[in-house]
Amino acid sequence: MKAAAFTEAGGPDVLRVLEMAEPHAAGGEVRVRVKAAGVQPYDAAVRAGWEPAGLELSWPRVPGNEFAGIVDEVGAGVTGLAVGTEVLGFTAVQAYAEYIVVPAENVTPKPPEMPWEVAGGFTAGTQTAYLALDALRIARGETLLIHGAAGAVGAAAVQLAILRGAKVVGTASEGNQAYVRSLGATPVVYGDGLAERVRALAPSGVDAALDGAGGVAFDLSVELVGDPDRVLTLVEHGRAAEAGARVVTGTRSAERLGMLASLYVKGELRFLVRRTYPFGEAAAAHREIETGHGRGKVVLTFP
Repeated sequence: MKAAAFTEAGGPDVLRVLEMAEPHAAGGEVRVRVKAAGVQPYDAAVRAGWEPAGLELSWPRVPGNEFAGIVDEVGAGVTGLAVGTEVLGFTAVQAYAEYIVVPAENVTPKPPEMPWEVAGGFTAGTQTAYLALDALRIARGETLLIHGAAGAVGAAAVQLAILRGAKVVGTASEGNQAYVRSLGATPVVYGDGLAERVRALAPSGVDAALDGAGGVAFDLSVELVGDPDRVLTLVEHGRAAEAGARVVTGTRSAERLGMLASLYVKGELRFLVRRTYPFGEAAAAHREIETGHGRGKVVLTFP
């Protein structure tokens, strides 16, 4: 099979298309012929040399931790999934490849109404947002501040928080203000005076904050909320412990993923794919996500 892989850690240009051994499903596993795979900072960190705890990585290495495709092998003991089933799912690495083998409990059926490019990039952002809101204990009537509200995680968090009955104030660049408003949040621009702008929009105070930007945004979140236990950062993992703030914990699940996909089908959870790249252009996709700008998700596609 072909995969977008790398033989040494480095910048985006270490990614190239390599011929690799085709994997096969063992007991309890399924093999999926990949149609689309999401691209995110986690993948870029792996490419740059980070080795996630608990993983034994060999060379060449294939990034990618979310995917969608068609089941084409079913291992012994697997029930409820047949060859030909369209699925979306999650892994740690290996998704930038024509075939991937994962435990059967890592996938859920793809709704027919969900395009491949959406399904390929849907898992990580939506599940991260859901787990973050759970950790923050977001309740009806509360006000949530989200930094980076136009990104994949931020946009999902805006919509899921509103479904829980919360009010959302979302920071974004000037060009993304209308998009954040369309999701149901009250948008506010970054920059000097942000604290005063947020206080004006939330005169009763901010109950919790989800920081997808880091730096000043993290400090501001702690200041505005007052209780660091109700601040969760997706960026400042080292500083979170010092401040008493939270990071995302918990694991992704196919059951939750299926529930979130059903919200997409019902029109209650929009998901924007801003650009797709053929998997042979994975380096270009990584260069784009590492700019840190842009709304929505970047996704690789496979023939």
